[in-house]
Amino acid sequence: MKVLTVEKLVPGGYGLARTEEGAVLIKGALPGEVVRGKPVRRKGTLFLEEVEVLTPRPDRYPHPLPPSADLPLAYESQLPLKEGLVQDALMRIARLSFSLAPIHPSPRPLGYRTAAQYARHPLGGLAYRFPETQELFRLEEDPLLAEPLAWAFSLLKTWPLPVEEVALRGSLLEGRVLLGLIGGNPENLKRPARALVREGFAGVVWAEPSPKGRFRGRVQPLYGERTLLERFGPLTATVSVESFSQVNPLAMGELLEEALNLVSGGKRALELYAGSGLFSLLLAPRFQEVVAVEISKEAVRRGESDRKRLGAENVRFLRADAREAQGLGRFDLVVVDPPRGGLSPEVRAYLLKTRPQEVLYIACDPATWARDVGELVGGGYQLAFARPYDFFPFTHHVEVLSLLRLG
Repeated sequence: MKVLTVEKLVPGGYGLARTEEGAVLIKGALPGEVVRGKPVRRKGTLFLEEVEVLTPRPDRYPHPLPPSADLPLAYESQLPLKEGLVQDALMRIARLSFSLAPIHPSPRPLGYRTAAQYARHPLGGLAYRFPETQELFRLEEDPLLAEPLAWAFSLLKTWPLPVEEVALRGSLLEGRVLLGLIGGNPENLKRPARALVREGFAGVVWAEPSPKGRFRGRVQPLYGERTLLERFGPLTATVSVESFSQVNPLAMGELLEEALNLVSGGKRALELYAGSGLFSLLLAPRFQEVVAVEISKEAVRRGESDRKRLGAENVRFLRADAREAQGLGRFDLVVVDPPRGGLSPEVRAYLLKTRPQEVLYIACDPATWARDVGELVGGGYQLAFARPYDFFPFTHHVEVLSLLRLG
């Protein structure tokens, strides 16, 4: 067993300490804390296991949190650490010296999540599934959930549903929740679905478990509605339990407001990795033509519904992979909001070839964002603006709103 002092927070939410064998990564340990544990090498990297915190930080959060909350600090202490992750990535990966705008805090430190997924525990109730081991941690409550989901969580704890997992998607605007049942037999779940809607759920769908990810297999509506309306700052848009929408709509609304003020406007705008096209709908009044490219059929369906409802006649949805953007021609503005892997090589090549005047880049991973920014700057762009946004309090995750312009 080793006694170590944690130096800093690094990507992935690990605390970093040093030994004579090299750097050690420690899950759940915070900068400045003294910990004890057993160093174990996995795939060439040292991790500390059987961790015991000997000297906790005085600002360590004193109340129970789910295991997904890997930054258990008083909220005001979380923000400089997250800002530091973005600044470090920019210096270390992009090799850029750039002054970030101060991090934008979440409007709610707790009770902010409007989407969540849990495993059913074999002894009843709901559980967190550890990604590495698939081990289940039974939860009595989840303080990160917004009010509608907290109600749903309490109700589902008492229902012995024959499924593997449950997924929740709520709306702060409507105060209602959609439920996804993952696994089990959909025919056997139709009667419980009707009963759950009578209890207050807006609608229930069933999904086939899939190794490709949640809702990547068959999906079947069981009873009730399939979408809700949510407010994201200046926009209202539909959300569903089946495809991605930001889980912190209050923070996302504030990011959209700032994004709208950053861009210059023009004739043509393109949104890649568009989801249901929030940015396309936001920017429609500033451009003659807006094209939203998204691979998810369900997200495109919702985006088309929102486009018609909002009267955005100049917005066109294209169901395609972002990597196919080469054939779309040149745009004045390209908006990208990729998954954690960042921009694909094909998208980076498209941007450097067609050279839009502005690239609005919204990132959920500072490291891949910094990699992409470094390549774009090397290709003639200048980083004009970057601000971290906290969408996920009490976790290491941090978003980045940034704008690049041709030099």
